[in-house]
Parts: sequence; C-alpha cells; structure tokens
Amino acid sequence: MKWPAFAYERARNLQDVWRVQAEHGDGARILAGGQTLLATLAFRLSEPSVLLDITRVAELRGVAVSGGTLRIGALTRHAELGRDPLVRQHAPLLAEAVPLIAHPAIRNRGTIGGSLAYADPAAELPACILALDATLVLAAQDGERRVAARDFFTGLLETALRPGELIAAIEVPVATASTRSTIQEVARRSGDYAMAGLALCLQLEGGVVQAPRLVYFGVGSGPVMAQGAAAALQGRVLDGAAIAAAEAALAQDLDPPADLHGPPEMKRHLCRVLTRRALTALLPATEKAA
Repeated sequence: MKWPAFAYERARNLQDVWRVQAEHGDGARILAGGQTLLATLAFRLSEPSVLLDITRVAELRGVAVSGGTLRIGALTRHAELGRDPLVRQHAPLLAEAVPLIAHPAIRNRGTIGGSLAYADPAAELPACILALDATLVLAAQDGERRVAARDFFTGLLETALRPGELIAAIEVPVATASTRSTIQEVARRSGDYAMAGLALCLQLEGGVVQAPRLVYFGVGSGPVMAQGAAAALQGRVLDGAAIAAAEAALAQDLDPPADLHGPPEMKRHLCRVLTRRALTALLPATEKAA
C-alpha cells in the first residue's frame, strides 16, 4: 500500500517539537529511527497529519557518565550503543544485546528511544533496561519526569508515556566490579524476533548472588521480570543447585501465550534452557571446570 498524505517538519530543538505538537495535537507523529513508523505508514496503520522529524535535536543525543549514572540520549542508534566505549564499560549488557537486534541496516537507523517507546514484547532493549534497573527521562513542554523501567511498560505495545511526551534519555546505574550480566535468546534465524529471550543482571560478591534481575522477552505482553527465580537465587552461592532452583521457579513466574512460534510449554522450556545457559555463563571459572 502507499503511504497516506501528510506534512513534514524537521525540528531543530525541543521548542520546535513542542510547537508542532501544540499545532497538530494527536496528528503529529514523531520520526526518530523510523524502523517501526515507516511500516505502519505503509499499511495505513498510522495516518498522521504531520511527520515530525526529531533526528537533529541535539538535546536528545549523546552518552555521558555523571555521579554513578550512565545517561544515554534517546536518539542513540543501536549501532552506536554497540560501539560506544562508555556503554561497553558501564552497561555492557546493552552492548552485548546489539548484535541480536534485527539486521545491520536496522541497527544503523533504529534508536534506543524508539525501541522503548514502541515496547515490542519480543525486543531486546526493553528487557535490558528493566534488567539494569534503568530510569527513563520523559520530556514534555512543561518539564521532565522520571519513570522507573519497571513502571514504564504497561501492556502490549503500551507504555507510561503521556500525550505530548517523548523519551529524552535513559539513565542506567553504572556497573561495578561485582556486576555480572548477559543476554541470551533463541530465534529461528539470525535477525528474526526472539522466540524467547533472557536479559540477566546480578551482583556476585564472594560467589554469592545479590540483587538478581531476570527479565524474559518474547513470552508475554512485555518484558517479564521473574520474581520467583530471583528469590531462588538471592543470597545463594552461584552453583548448579542454585541454577536448578531458579529454573524450577520459572513455572510460577511465566505464563507465556501461544504464538506463531509454538505453544506455552515450548516457551517455558526455552526459558529454562536460557536460564541455565545465562547463569552458567556467569559461574566462576572454577565452578565451570567442575
């Protein structure tokens, strides 16, 4: 199908964004990376009166560290996440996730803000920022507010964004010497959406697990934090028995729907496999050898 007719404006700064939104209201649709928006235009699922290009808004760009927090501008492209030295040092989970996201052409255009705002339940980055206990900075004409990642994803393709708001940045606590993280997924082909995936972050202090966050994707209406599996790991030495306990706890944590990939029990099986893989990857070298 052909795109609907619409006007086009390119914002130079956030004041331009607020002006266009005030003039067009719900008819203004923001263009960042465009990797989702362009498809919805082609299928007439989106019919804006004006396309508002924010790609040159400097306030939404850049990566910096301040006061123990890594701040990532919403317009940071996926490929930039993967190669940015600050991201690789302070939030390595995000850098590790990048090669799993779609294909190079999409990684070169898609943005972290766009991925989080769309909130696809099978996407890697929403699960990662939840695992990292990140905070989203949401901007509107009347100022900014901060929303914890755990409160941002509210349902299938739904978020806590209010009318007139956009994601300005993501703030992530910097990794410490005890931080361990990994991401694992199963997909039919490289670049396909995940059939099931796991983003995992924990603190390993003297071999003992603290503050584990296991977030599964592709198995619910959004990223799913496994509270039971986390409780099974908390305060325990990371070993085979702890891993088995976390796997067993998933039976109560996950209630995946059937989809084109398979039935719920297959999804649960995949999540158990991914849990074992992820936690085994974080085992101390002596435990792996044993």
